[in-house]
Amino acid sequence: MATKRHLSTPMLWLLLLSIQVSQGADELRLSNGTGLCSGRVEVKHEEKWGTVCDGDWTIEDAEVVCKQLQCGSAVQALNRAPFGEGSGPTWLYRVDCRGDESALWNCSHPGWGAFTCPHYFDIGVICSGFSELRLTGGDTACSGRLEVKQEKTWAAVCSSHIDFKTASVLCSELQCGQAVDVLRGTHFGDRHEPIWQEEFHCVGNETHLAHCPRKQHHSKTCSHGATVVCSGYGGYRLANGSTTCSGRVELLHGGTWGTLCDYMWDLPTANSLCQQLDCGVALLIPDGQFFGKGNGSVWNGTFNCKKNGSHLRNCPVTVLGHDECPAGKDAHVVCSGCPGGRLVSGTTCSGIVEIRHGDTWGRLCRIHWNLKAASVLCNQLNCGYAKSIQTGDRFVNGSGHMWRDAFHCAGTESCLWDCDQVTLGNPACSAREAATVICSGVAEPLRLSGGESRCDGRVEISLNGMWSRVLDDDWDIKDAHVVCRQLQCGIAEKAYYLPRSKRGLGLVGLRSVQCAGNEAQLLLCKTSHSHTEPKGVAEDVGVICSGSRQIRLVNGTKRCAGRVELYHHGVWGTICDDNWDLSDANVVCKQLGCGHAIEAFASAHYGEGSGQIWLDDVNCTGAESDLWACSSRAWGQHNCQHKEDAGVLCSEFLSLRLVDGNDCAGRLEVFYNGTWGSICSNRMSQVTAITVCKHLNCGDGGEIATDLKYGRGSGPTWLDHIECTEQHSSLWQCQSDTWDPQSCDNQAEETHISCTGRKEATTPAIFVECPNSTSCSDREKLRVIGGGHGCSGRVEIWHQGSWGTVCDDSWDMADANVVCRQLGCGPAVSALSEAAFGEGTGPIWLEKVHCKGTELSFWDCPAKPLFGKACDHKEDAAVDCSGMTETTASPTRADLPRRPADTTDTTRMSMPIIICIILGALLCLVLAILAGQIRSARAQQRGLRLPYDPFSEAVYEEIDYNLIGEKQHKAGLTDAYSEISKTKAPFYSGDSDEENGPEAIQEVSPLPGNNLEDGYDDVTEAPEPKDAFHSELNEHEIIGIPEESHRNKDSQTDWSSNVSGNTTSKAERDSSPVLEDTGYDDIEELGH
Repeated sequence: MATKRHLSTPMLWLLLLSIQVSQGADELRLSNGTGLCSGRVEVKHEEKWGTVCDGDWTIEDAEVVCKQLQCGSAVQALNRAPFGEGSGPTWLYRVDCRGDESALWNCSHPGWGAFTCPHYFDIGVICSGFSELRLTGGDTACSGRLEVKQEKTWAAVCSSHIDFKTASVLCSELQCGQAVDVLRGTHFGDRHEPIWQEEFHCVGNETHLAHCPRKQHHSKTCSHGATVVCSGYGGYRLANGSTTCSGRVELLHGGTWGTLCDYMWDLPTANSLCQQLDCGVALLIPDGQFFGKGNGSVWNGTFNCKKNGSHLRNCPVTVLGHDECPAGKDAHVVCSGCPGGRLVSGTTCSGIVEIRHGDTWGRLCRIHWNLKAASVLCNQLNCGYAKSIQTGDRFVNGSGHMWRDAFHCAGTESCLWDCDQVTLGNPACSAREAATVICSGVAEPLRLSGGESRCDGRVEISLNGMWSRVLDDDWDIKDAHVVCRQLQCGIAEKAYYLPRSKRGLGLVGLRSVQCAGNEAQLLLCKTSHSHTEPKGVAEDVGVICSGSRQIRLVNGTKRCAGRVELYHHGVWGTICDDNWDLSDANVVCKQLGCGHAIEAFASAHYGEGSGQIWLDDVNCTGAESDLWACSSRAWGQHNCQHKEDAGVLCSEFLSLRLVDGNDCAGRLEVFYNGTWGSICSNRMSQVTAITVCKHLNCGDGGEIATDLKYGRGSGPTWLDHIECTEQHSSLWQCQSDTWDPQSCDNQAEETHISCTGRKEATTPAIFVECPNSTSCSDREKLRVIGGGHGCSGRVEIWHQGSWGTVCDDSWDMADANVVCRQLGCGPAVSALSEAAFGEGTGPIWLEKVHCKGTELSFWDCPAKPLFGKACDHKEDAAVDCSGMTETTASPTRADLPRRPADTTDTTRMSMPIIICIILGALLCLVLAILAGQIRSARAQQRGLRLPYDPFSEAVYEEIDYNLIGEKQHKAGLTDAYSEISKTKAPFYSGDSDEENGPEAIQEVSPLPGNNLEDGYDDVTEAPEPKDAFHSELNEHEIIGIPEESHRNKDSQTDWSSNVSGNTTSKAERDSSPVLEDTGYDDIEELGH
């Protein structure tokens, strides 16, 4: 019974609903208007028609009425009985609609008949009556018969129902330019087509046809439809160009593509076309038929675009026809091909920087804006180069959207979007903090191309819009000075002829340039214009200006970390790590826009460079704007090898990974400010997860895991509210909150992501440290497995995303010592082979490791990557370390992780040690017996002479050594310098001539940590007769370098000032290496 009683309830509701339906549903209509879609609003409720009263009737309310009646969109919302007073009840009062309701009574209101209103408050509506309009049947999209869509049916408009003013409004609404003509269209005849029943009476300034006044036309017949011709056309394109953004202009008219023949084609009009094609700005209009002559139709026309940014279809056309086009009158253009950047609130080449994301323009924050990025934008806009970005309040006004992108440019990019772009974590800014720039103006007709900056490279000149070569048989430093002055690139450092491999084959613009050196422009020098010179002439000329000097980081995994390299005199070179510290590294990071320095690396942490070593003994205060402004030795003067190249890790170095899963699934972490941290998942969409997967090369799909199965992080939570779009290819380009180590409210907000793909197998360089170099500890990239503790076991290294073993071929104590030291486990006890701690799994990464035993890192040892099946896991290498922590640390590296020694480790005696002790004791006993027999025999031969002391030679050698020490002390050397002279020869002959020159006297820094096992690597060769002078110098002067433990800048003194006696000149002491042979035919260099 209970079940039956429960089932009867829905039946009761169904019965009541059927009763209500039988009484009639609510209805809506417009009364007393010009048609079905305008009039007084009336509602039928409870089988009775009534009105609506509202003193605050809005367009949103009217929109619901028009949509409900399928009358298009609302044009006007009227009150106070605009269509006369109604009768009956006031059904609705003070209706409040959002605009998306399906019926008027679904809007908020007090209730049916809640208030009785005088009928002079009745409201009315004018709807458009149609939802769409079109021109159909014409030659182009902007010409044809006018039709409007009413409900789901297209209705034709009679030619008698519109005039020219109406056509003008129509063409503007359709973005088809201006009205050209209104014609009587096709005769309808006996065809039964829907006819629009209203006449349009537009004033001409309306934005939409629906806003024009209308009059009901009661005739149901119409003899001719209205045909409207607008100035627009079907389409446009650039043909026969070298890129999609250059070529001959062609129009689609009447279904046919034809060349535009325009007698008044100019740069503003061409600029509008480039913008419409999303090709940036117009750079030039080449002379003649540069893009060939079209073989199709020719459309004669004259476009007149007065304003940059106008739609080309809004530019009026005066004529269209098929006449032949005279030579040189066909329209053509070369666009920059770089969209999405412009300058506003200033001039064409100065103002506030705006960039476009999608269809949205916004101002760029200036927090990361710099001169290199500004120069790229100026060049992109055909405005030369950036003269200044410090404009004060000159352009600051207005408001609008602010973009937080940071562009990190080298300065040679063609487009701003070619630079590295980082948006993630950047702070928001106000409109008064927008980036600005003042460009030099119209681009110079002179440039240097093919170099590392705009201030070095091959000299080219623009004549008649074409870049041409400059050839000269007598090119000198005076000519180069003029070039550098004209380009505002400082002074000329070198004038040279290009090497054969870089010589041009294009047009020749100038030849035989003869400058006095003080001219403002190259064309003011005595020159020969020579377009007809044969191609391939050898005398292409180049210039290196002082403004070309720059800095970069090399061999890091990404920007803001790597080996420091400087570009000077047209050559990239490195910096020696002598005295290299955080103050120096800070200047590098600041100069590169990479924040502050996290670590200053020495000993070629990012690999050894090649060629020139430019600076040594760099000593920055930290306040310098450029590294070369710091105190240092002269350019090219050093006592280093490339194994001492300096590197930096900056705070803005970014990296991304998924942890506690696999390479393509796990907890999302970002490396910032020297630390790995989590990312919060608030407001994160699947698009952002897909962007992460693309960023990590883990496929094009991914999703956010909600079960937190990849554990919780222990570090900071760096970011929250990351929002990516489908246009982003990297997480760095996405918007987010600013960097904050406490971004998440709790660890449950951390992001876990699973990607659909897997990383493709790659072949990176051996010893790419896990999983990103510069950001892992040694225990993350090197480990021992299978022993009873962390200081013995099978050696495994991280490479290519997985742990793998090392083959025991050539495995010895030197290799084991490096492993043990790096793990903080003291010296090695034994180097074990043949899988002494069990066979490993996975890849075998290395074989034939050849450590010397003094390396600070296992990655510094020479090794051979294993290819094929030359080794299997039965040959896995292993170590047994003493477990004693070391006390000597390198001052140039971060302290390595140390394992605390316990009593078990320090007191244990392994079998190899016991055997060595026994054998050593037996050997000592044998030697003692043998020495006694020798002494007895000699005593017998010498008669009564005293027995010979076998250690007298050693005593003599020691006395001789002490005398040398005294000699050094008398020469004024400190004890520290004398100590180093024991381990380091005063000059080094092991480097190539390329690095040090044939006569250079080089000094070799001691290895970090004062390890002397590698002493044989630093011993000088025996002097030949031609080196007699150097041998004599060695006896009278010993030059030392302080130990690394004494390389504190605050207590450092000039090493050369302590030397007395017979000293060499400064030129001999700081001999500069010969510049690397770049293949240039040097002519002149400016002396320093």
